[in-house]
Amino acid sequence: MTAPARVTPLHAWHLAQGARMVDFAGWELPLHYGSQLAEHTAVREAAGLFDVSHMRPMDVSGPLAREFLRYALANDLARLDAHTGRALYTTMVQEDGGILDDLIVTHRGVEQYRLVLNAARAEADTEHLRHLARQWAAAGDSRLAFRERPDLGILACQGPAAGEKLAAVLDLPELLECKAFRTLERDGLFLSRTGYTGEDGFEIIAPGARLRDLADALLAAGVQPAGLAARDSLRLEAGLNLYGQDMTVADSPARSNLDWTVDLRDETRVFVGRAALAAERAAGPTQCLRGLLLEDGIARTGGVVSSPQGVRLGQVTSGLFAPTLRRGIALARLTAATPIGAKVFVSIRGRDHAAVVVQPPFWRRGRPCHDIEELLS
Repeated sequence: MTAPARVTPLHAWHLAQGARMVDFAGWELPLHYGSQLAEHTAVREAAGLFDVSHMRPMDVSGPLAREFLRYALANDLARLDAHTGRALYTTMVQEDGGILDDLIVTHRGVEQYRLVLNAARAEADTEHLRHLARQWAAAGDSRLAFRERPDLGILACQGPAAGEKLAAVLDLPELLECKAFRTLERDGLFLSRTGYTGEDGFEIIAPGARLRDLADALLAAGVQPAGLAARDSLRLEAGLNLYGQDMTVADSPARSNLDWTVDLRDETRVFVGRAALAAERAAGPTQCLRGLLLEDGIARTGGVVSSPQGVRLGQVTSGLFAPTLRRGIALARLTAATPIGAKVFVSIRGRDHAAVVVQPPFWRRGRPCHDIEELLS
């Protein structure tokens, strides 16, 4: 029997706003509130509000926390030393370099860190980290503690006007001085200038009981509720990966346009997957994740990408119609020898559609990243 979908503290609020609810990673979440296009546009032009409480915060603390996370994560937590309130994006890989998840870790103070895990991987990530800890530290070592936080939910306020509106709602003008990948903690709220849309914005971690009041206040301030559909089109325009599609345990960071999340500079740092990732970097990956701009048509996951000579180059991992660019775009895992600017064909429902290979992202902070007309001419 299939387990019932879990719900966030805002489930009733979503229904009151007229949301169409769907299952996502075992959670019942809003797909849209009537118009995916309007929600997408609101984030690009003003501000949108997402309930991302299906993502799971976890606090790691103790005298061994820093060294353990330097061992468990591919990026180097030492970058956060002496920078309380700074956040770091990283991948977490297994010994062969396959990606287990991508996540953000924040330095909260002396011996305190907060991780935010993806919904589809939260339980597996938690068990992986606890298993690593049992191997790495003596069983029951009180110098390393994990605390899962099901009591907390997460809202994301995203868009060029997000900071102004959120600062006004919270009466927190200093929020506007917070730089990207920095955090503030005020009145029980954990605020970070991060997001998944390619626009400015903040994510707010708060006790679940406070989410409805926050959502109501932001709605009254003119922030548009937005669902999963807009989140997906926004993140793909921003060239950002979705776990399970654009990266999986079968893919390394280098094969997923994420090699920059692997820090090999400290030769004394031992971390999970280091040997495999170092060997791949030295040899060069055999595949890479690239962007595709289509002349027409909408690519879908699994679509075959071929050269003009009919040689298979790879396949689409994510594809859709990009509302801001008004054309089909995609991410595709291609042979590493496929050059940027190459003209290729994408199979869509048995027909080949012309496309050009580009480096993601497609859109970032209010402007396109490529001269589309010139590339497709």
